[in-house]
Amino acid sequence: MSRWRAVYAGFIAGFVLVALYANAAVRDSIRIKVLDSETHSTTIDDSGVPKNCDQVNFDAYCHNSKSVLLTNTLTVQEGNHPPFRVNCTIDSKWSRCIPLPKGESFDAKKEKRGILIYYVDDKGKARSQLYTLAPGETKAYDLAAAAPPAPAPHPATPAANSPSVTPVGPSSSAPPPQLPQRNSSEKVRCRFVSTPTGAEISIDDKYVGNTPSEIDLSVGAHVVVFSMQGFTQWRRELTVMSGSELTVRAQFCRKNKE
Repeated sequence: MSRWRAVYAGFIAGFVLVALYANAAVRDSIRIKVLDSETHSTTIDDSGVPKNCDQVNFDAYCHNSKSVLLTNTLTVQEGNHPPFRVNCTIDSKWSRCIPLPKGESFDAKKEKRGILIYYVDDKGKARSQLYTLAPGETKAYDLAAAAPPAPAPHPATPAANSPSVTPVGPSSSAPPPQLPQRNSSEKVRCRFVSTPTGAEISIDDKYVGNTPSEIDLSVGAHVVVFSMQGFTQWRRELTVMSGSELTVRAQFCRKNKE
């Protein structure tokens, strides 16, 4: 019975260690996006060393003239940090180096020589592969590993003992808000309709037509007045903004008979 208890205790301890390792991996993990994925083949050059390639004497150098290496190069980016390139090499049929798809995102972990990327293979099995830094990518990788920028400081508040300055005279009153200035060079098409139709339209004290009408107005503030016999005058202040599309609709009310 004590033997089974020892086995059970060992199992629990191992499970706890695996859980702690997984939790640490999650804390240290980053999220990267594959911006580009390329595969290149490289044939190993002949070094000129004499080779024992006959059937009696055969050594590892005989493979050099036949071996072709495949290198998968990824351009990856973590958040808004500068992108950098990493790669891995397929040097045997057991290699797990694969060209990850462009545009996909993966969990990864920063290592001293590159990043360890976690992915799921075509058989649905969870895998991980170390992709080392490509030549010349150390600076971009260091920038990506840097701490995020500190938040912008809040505007400084005046010290309690600092003297306050109070404007004196008419300038102490705040100026009234200014309406957008008219720009005669830019016009905006505005549609004017009313219920009932046929009302007279006046813009800035000038008669411009009857409803319904489409009229080009300059950018800025205008005063629109709709008038119709037997109905209460309809008056509004209209601000025309650049690039806008406006429809001014008036609903008339009949005048009270005295």
